[in-house]
Amino acid sequence: MKPDTLPALLDHWAGQCPDKVWLKDLLPEGSRDVTWGEAAATVNAMAAMLEHQFGHGERMALLSRNCAHWFLADLAIIRSGNITVSMFTTLPGSTAQYILDFTEARVLFVGETSNWQAVREVLPEGITLITLPGVELDEPHLQWETLLAEWQGKSPAYECQPDDVMSLVFTSGTTGLPKGVIQTHSSNLIPINRFRAAFGTRDEARYFSYLPLSHIAERQIVEFSSMVCCGEVSFNQSLETLAADLQRTRPHMFFGPPRVWEQLKQAVTAKFGGNDALEAALAQDQEGIGRMILEGLGLDQVEYCLVAAAPTPPALIHWWDRLGLTLMEGFGQTEAMGVIVCGQDSRRIGSIGKPIGEVEYRITDEGELVVRAAGCTPGYYKQPEKTAELIRDGWLHTGDKARVDEDGFIYLTGRVKDYFKTIQGKFVAPPPIESEFARNPHTEQHCLLGRGYSKTVMVAVLNEAARQLAEASRERAEQEIAEAIHEAVQRINDAVEKHARIGAVILASEEWTIDNEVLTPTLKIRREKVEERYGELAESLARRSAEEKALLLHWAN
Repeated sequence: MKPDTLPALLDHWAGQCPDKVWLKDLLPEGSRDVTWGEAAATVNAMAAMLEHQFGHGERMALLSRNCAHWFLADLAIIRSGNITVSMFTTLPGSTAQYILDFTEARVLFVGETSNWQAVREVLPEGITLITLPGVELDEPHLQWETLLAEWQGKSPAYECQPDDVMSLVFTSGTTGLPKGVIQTHSSNLIPINRFRAAFGTRDEARYFSYLPLSHIAERQIVEFSSMVCCGEVSFNQSLETLAADLQRTRPHMFFGPPRVWEQLKQAVTAKFGGNDALEAALAQDQEGIGRMILEGLGLDQVEYCLVAAAPTPPALIHWWDRLGLTLMEGFGQTEAMGVIVCGQDSRRIGSIGKPIGEVEYRITDEGELVVRAAGCTPGYYKQPEKTAELIRDGWLHTGDKARVDEDGFIYLTGRVKDYFKTIQGKFVAPPPIESEFARNPHTEQHCLLGRGYSKTVMVAVLNEAARQLAEASRERAEQEIAEAIHEAVQRINDAVEKHARIGAVILASEEWTIDNEVLTPTLKIRREKVEERYGELAESLARRSAEEKALLLHWAN
C-alpha cells in the first residue's frame, strides 16, 4: 500500500534504506549528513515529547533558515498530531505578532533567523521556545539536543490520517493581512504524485533547498517531493555561498521565480565582461559556451527546471534556451499547488501550460481562472467568509485572469485585483505590458501604475549593468538608456489600445527588496508599496504627458 501521509513516507524509507543519506547541511569543511534512519528516529523522539507535553491539534510555529533541522522539526510537529505554522525569516515584528496571536501558537521552534530581534519583542505570553541545534537565546528556552537525549527511542501514539490538518501556510500578503491556508497530507501528496505521473521525474533525485521553506512551493517541490522519491536534499548555507553550494549539489530538479533566473543571467553576463562579450562568445561556440556556463552554475545535470510565482518575460526564457537550459513555466498557488504546468514536449513560451492529470479548469464570464481537483486546500484557517469566496460550488477561484488559445494552452493576463481603470474608465492589465517592457536591456523590476491616471506610467528599476554604466559615464548612460526605453515604449504603445499607452517612465536605481518592503517574502512586487513611493510623481507625470502629448522620462533617486 502506497504511503499516504508524510510520517508514513518517512517510516517507509527508514525501513527500506536506513543508511541512505537524505539531508545534507552544506558546511565549509564538507557536509553534515542525516540518513533516513536517523531522521525517523529523531522525528519520532521529538514527536513523542510534543505529544506528551502538548497533546494534539495545537499550532506550533517554526522560524528558521533552511536546514536539515527545519525538516526534522516540521515532521516532528506533524507526526505528533499537531500543526506546523511556517514563518518567514524576513517577517517584520507586526506580521509575526499577527501570525502568532491569530494561530494561538503554543510552541515556537527557533533556528538561525535574521529577524529574531523583531520577533522576540512580540512573543505571546506563555509560548514555549525550543531552539534548533547551534542556537542560543537570552529568553528561557528548551534545547533540541537536550530534549532529543531525553526522549531518544520513544515514539508518539498518534496515527496521522491523510485528511489531518498538518500545516498552516500564510499567503505573502501582497494586499492586506496574510491568510492562513490549511494544508493536509493529501493536499501536499496528491499534487506531487500527479506531477510525477505526468512528467516521469526520476527516483532518488538530488534537490537544492535555497528558497524559503516557509512558503509552500519550496516545501512541496523540495521537502515533500524528496520524501516521495527517496531523494537527497542539500541546503544552502547563506547567500554568500549560494553559487558554491549549487555547484556542490548539482541538482536534478531546480525551481526559481523569474527574479532568481534574471539574477543568474546578470551574474553570467557580468562574468563575461558585459552582454556584447557574451554574445560574441556565443556566436563562436553557442553549445560549448552554454555547456561551460551551466557547469559553472551547477545546473548542468538539471533534468527539470521550473519557473513560476510571477510572470516570466519571454526574452528571459529564450536567453536560457540558448545556453541549453529549458525553463518550464507553471502555475500553482498556496491554495492549489502545481495544477497547471508546461511539459518538456509541449511548451509554449508565455503559457503556463495545460492542466495536469484530472485537474479541471474553466474561465469565468469575468475572465477569472477557476480550477477543480483533488489536493486543493479545504480553505482558510478561522476565516469561513474568505473560504466561501475562495471555493464556490467546488471550484477554487484563483484570483488570476486568463485566456486560452485554440490548442488549450492557458495564458495568465494578470491578477484580478491588479487590473485598474484609467481616467477614461477603461481597464488595463499590467502584466503583459510589464513583460513586454522587460525586453529592454537596462531594467529588471517593473510595475505599471495608472489607476485613475490620464496615462499609464511604468516604474522600473535599473539593473546592475545600467547602474555601472551610469557610474562610468552619466551622460552616455542616459543617452543609451533613454533610446532603449523610447524604443520599448513605442513598441508597446503601437500594440495596445489608446487608454493603456504609456505616457511616462520612472527609472529608479534603488532595488526593490524584501527589506524595503516592496517585495513580499516570496519575491512578488507589492503594487501598493510602489504606488506609495511613486504614485504622486507618477500621476503628475501622466498629467503632463497627456498635456504635452509626449513620452516623459524621469530619473528617480
